[in-house]
Amino acid sequence: MEENYLITIKGTMEQDGRSESVELMTHGSFLQRDGNFYIIYKETEATGYDGCTTTVKISEDARRVAMMRYGKAQSQLVIEKGTRHLCHYETGYGAVSLGVAADEIENELGRDGGRVKFSYTLDSGSEDFISRNLVDIHVTPLPEPEPDSVS
Repeated sequence: MEENYLITIKGTMEQDGRSESVELMTHGSFLQRDGNFYIIYKETEATGYDGCTTTVKISEDARRVAMMRYGKAQSQLVIEKGTRHLCHYETGYGAVSLGVAADEIENELGRDGGRVKFSYTLDSGSEDFISRNLVDIHVTPLPEPEPDSVS
């Protein structure tokens, strides 16, 4: 799959009255299929998940986002309006189950990219609040390479 899009991801975690943000810019793939948008990119050493590939699947109607990481640290978080999901998340120290509940999902993606914003809360499965997380993803097509000119 061609990595012909610039993907900019800003993640913010709010916990105990504090806020911490991280931003990642990478090349990846973007496609629309069967009523969903897919944003696919390779993780890097900077994220701590080098060797993994992440797929963000967004429903066109903005009801559901699934973030799936494949590779040595697999995980799946499902953020769906009106539903709390119990999700599997691999860390460098082992696996954990987390409760995930959507706050909001805004889908402004189209055929050529765009933006998706969503926020969700995490709990420990016993319904103890862990954090509120905000994710803002911009998908921009990269310029087509210039064809080699023939003299």
